[in-house]
Amino acid sequence: MGVGRVLGAIALLGGAAAQAVNTTLPIVDLGYELHQASTFNVTGNFYNFSNIRYAAPPKRFEAPEVPAENRSYVQTGNVGRICPQAAPVWAANAQKWIVELITGSPDNTIRPYTPQGAKWILPVKAQDPRASEDCLFLDVFVPAQILNAAGKGKGAPVMVWIYGGGYVGGNKYNNPAGLLASSGTVSKGEVIYVALNYRLGAMGFSSGPTFQSEGGISNAGLLDQRFALEWVQKYIHLFGGDPSQVTVFGESAGGGSIMHQITAYGGQKGSVPFQRAIPQSPGWIQASSNQQQEDLYQMLLGITNSTSLKDLKALSEADFIKANSLMVTYNATYGGFTYGPVVDGSFVPAQPGQLLAQGKFDKNVGVMVGHNAKEGTYFTPPYVNSTEWIRTQLRSSFPYISDSTLDYITNTLYPAVFDGSYPYTDEYSRATLIVSESVFTCNTYFLSRAYANKTYSYLFSVPPAFHGFDVLYTYYDGGFVSSNPAFVTNRTIAIALQNFITSFAKTGTPVAKGVRKFEMYGPDAQVLELDVSGIREVRDSNANVRCDWWQKGQLS
Repeated sequence: MGVGRVLGAIALLGGAAAQAVNTTLPIVDLGYELHQASTFNVTGNFYNFSNIRYAAPPKRFEAPEVPAENRSYVQTGNVGRICPQAAPVWAANAQKWIVELITGSPDNTIRPYTPQGAKWILPVKAQDPRASEDCLFLDVFVPAQILNAAGKGKGAPVMVWIYGGGYVGGNKYNNPAGLLASSGTVSKGEVIYVALNYRLGAMGFSSGPTFQSEGGISNAGLLDQRFALEWVQKYIHLFGGDPSQVTVFGESAGGGSIMHQITAYGGQKGSVPFQRAIPQSPGWIQASSNQQQEDLYQMLLGITNSTSLKDLKALSEADFIKANSLMVTYNATYGGFTYGPVVDGSFVPAQPGQLLAQGKFDKNVGVMVGHNAKEGTYFTPPYVNSTEWIRTQLRSSFPYISDSTLDYITNTLYPAVFDGSYPYTDEYSRATLIVSESVFTCNTYFLSRAYANKTYSYLFSVPPAFHGFDVLYTYYDGGFVSSNPAFVTNRTIAIALQNFITSFAKTGTPVAKGVRKFEMYGPDAQVLELDVSGIREVRDSNANVRCDWWQKGQLS
């Protein structure tokens, strides 16, 4: 990029505005605005261009739009931005349960939880001061030598992070220093890192027949992600990036979002705006039922004393944020989040598993996918101890599921047989397996099979291997290694995982020095297990008849 480009951008401003610019940090001219790096990391030798507007302030329940031109001053990104969010009440119980399991002292004091139902009089947690409906911003972290070489050659590979959080929480703020170092050296990273915000909860995932008939856009959060990915295609070359080498990666809801992006529009609108994908523990609850979506929309109307989408659009920002919090906090059943991706007949014409089985997706994406050994524990109530409890939990997630389908799940797919012939030995582990396979792990199998087994798949088994614990390893910064399993406990595994991720982003092949070769999934359904006892190849436990059934999406 060089000093000349910085001074050229400053000259465009003129007068007093130019005098306020910090000339020690570079400025990128995006055309619609001028954006200056917020910080420079001396150790890692990279810039952070923070809070870049990639879309206009979103209109409620509408698709994202291009930002207006604003070149009157240099944007510095010093004001943090996240989308309004909330957490369900049950999450506190789940965190308590996980801590008890980690410390080896479960006391089973967590009692059955029944949603209170969204009511305007109930209290809600205060929002982060950075929260605003005007939240469609992203961050770009770029090594200095890549930025300086912008416009001189093909450009560097790009990694785009989509955060998780149950589609109701999360933000773009992670420190990518470890990943950048893993891509090259501590002071010379070889990739650009991008992280984006997308609308959450009722703002990003309201849906239903009436909602759509009144002009509402379902899955707006997924459209935000797509818009940001298209922004990367259009603008990343200005930072020294190569738009033909973009890898999107994300965990949980982030990984599930990636599967929805791969299958967007049933593959009928051309190539997706990325070339490689790393979904980690990709998850969502299969909400295909129109009636279930309608019920949720009517509840949102009810608690806000609204009669139509027009009324909801007229609500003040504060009232709408509170309504979203009420819906998520008090309406979610244990293990659920109220909102998430739905089949909408457009961006999501069917469940991603079905679309993958039908060949309706972008087949030119390189895929590396991963899941954890104990995905279901966090989302399974510790008091589940019978078939009836399991049926109750399934009914809470899928209110319109038929009795015959419940019978099939509990009698045929996951029967109450604890003699070791099934992957569980008691009622609780039976329940966690149902959650794990139906929400998370079968999705990884669907991807590998759809891509003719030419994927790379890993199993994260470092104890306790609960859902989300691999994110700590993904973002390991090379520092302290703890004996507490709630933190990074094994530097070898952390570095290997980071090397696999960054080398895949650079070349399409995951490689880590000094550890076993990462082979393709192949016809034998082989996954690479990452564990403290070693790195080994094992057969994918998800290559089973249970996942075959879940892929059919027959829950409504």
